[in-house]
Amino acid sequence: MPTKTLSGARLVAIVCAAQIFVQIGAGFWPALLPQMMQRWSLSNSEAGWITAIFFGAYMVAVPVLVTLTDRIDGKRVYLFGVACTVAGHLMFGLFADGFWSAFATRALAGIGWAGTYMTGLKLLADQVDSKLMSRAVTGHAASIGISGAVSYLLGDVLADQLGWRWTFVFAAVTAAVAWTMVALSVPSKPPAPRAKAQGALFDFRPVVRNRSAFAYSVVYCVHTLEMSALRGWGVAFLAFVAGSTGVTEGTLSPALVVTVMALLGTFASVLGNEASIRFGRRRLVATAMILSIGFAAILGFAGSTGYWLAVFLVIAYGIVVWLDSSSVTAGAAGNAEPTRRGATLAVHSTLGYAGGFVGPLVVGWTLDLAGGMSPMAWGLAFLAVAVLMLIALAAFLIMRPANLAGEHGR
Repeated sequence: MPTKTLSGARLVAIVCAAQIFVQIGAGFWPALLPQMMQRWSLSNSEAGWITAIFFGAYMVAVPVLVTLTDRIDGKRVYLFGVACTVAGHLMFGLFADGFWSAFATRALAGIGWAGTYMTGLKLLADQVDSKLMSRAVTGHAASIGISGAVSYLLGDVLADQLGWRWTFVFAAVTAAVAWTMVALSVPSKPPAPRAKAQGALFDFRPVVRNRSAFAYSVVYCVHTLEMSALRGWGVAFLAFVAGSTGVTEGTLSPALVVTVMALLGTFASVLGNEASIRFGRRRLVATAMILSIGFAAILGFAGSTGYWLAVFLVIAYGIVVWLDSSSVTAGAAGNAEPTRRGATLAVHSTLGYAGGFVGPLVVGWTLDLAGGMSPMAWGLAFLAVAVLMLIALAAFLIMRPANLAGEHGR
C-alpha cells in the first residue's frame, strides 16, 4: 500500500472518481421500479420497503463505521464499505427473485454505502486544508450526484439491452473498480491518538451539544427524506401520469427525466454552496427549504393533470431539493470539533439516512392508504413530505446555527 503524501487536489480527484464508480448503480432499482413491481407483484408499500431498507441499513451501520474513522484508518473502513457494495449489487443481480431476497441484498448495499459515503468525505476532511475543505465537500457531493443521476438512465438502457440481472452485475463491477483505485492510490493515514479527556469513542453527547453542527444535521435528516422520496418514486410518478393521461409516444422517458433532474440538481448543489459562502449558509438553507415546501405541496396535485407539467415540476423540485445539499453537510463538517469530526459526520449521516429510510415509506404508505395510485393519492403523498419539511424549517430557524469562517454574517 502506498505511503507517499498526495497533494490535496489529487486526493480529491481520486476519491471523487472512486465515488463515481461506486454510485453508478444507485439509481438502478428506482429506475426499474415500475417493471419490478409488475414482475414480482409488489404492493406500493412493499416497493417502498425495498427502497427504504437501503437507507435503513445505512442508518444502523453508519454510526459505527464512520465513528471508527476517529480511531482507525478511514481507508480501511472505506474499502470494507465498497466491498459490501460490490456484494450487495452482485447478489441482487444473481439471486434476487422477490420481496425478501431484494430486501436483503438492498440492505447489504446500504451497509456498503454507510462505509463509503461519509468515510470518503472523512478521507478528504482529514487530509485537505480548511481552505480547500468546503469546495472538496462540494466536489465530493457533485461526483456522487452526477453518477447517481446518470445511473437512472444507464440502468434503464442496460436493462433493455442486457436484462435487469446483468444491469446489477455491471454495478458490482464498477464498484470493484472503485475499490481497486482507492486501495492502490490513496495513502493510509491513521488518526492521531485521542486524549482521555476527549471521552469515549462512541459518546455522541458532545456532538449533539454542538448546536451549530447539529442544526445542519437536523436539516439533513428531512432533506434526505424528501430527496429519497423524490428519487425513489419519481420514475413511478411520471410513469403513472404518462399512463393516466395517455401520453406514451415521443415523450421524454421517466428515467431520462429523473436523470436530467438529478444532474441539474447536482449543479444546483455546487452553486448553492458557492452562494452559501458569499451570502451566508443559514440564508441559503432556509430559502431552499421554503421553496421545497412549496413544490412538494403542489407536485402531486398539479403534476397529475399533465405529463409535461409533471416533468417541469419534478425537475424544478429536484433543483430546489439539491440546492442546499452540500451546504448542510459542509455546515456540519465545518462546525464540528476537529477531534470529533468522524463522530459528527456519523450523527449527520445517521439522521440523514433515517430521513432517507422514512421518505420512500411515507410515499408508499400514503399511496396505499389512499386506495392506490391516483391524482389525489400522489398529491397527499407529496403533501406529507411538505409538512415534514415545514417542521424541519421551524427547528432550523429556532436553532439558528453559525455560518462558516469567512461567510457572510459570520
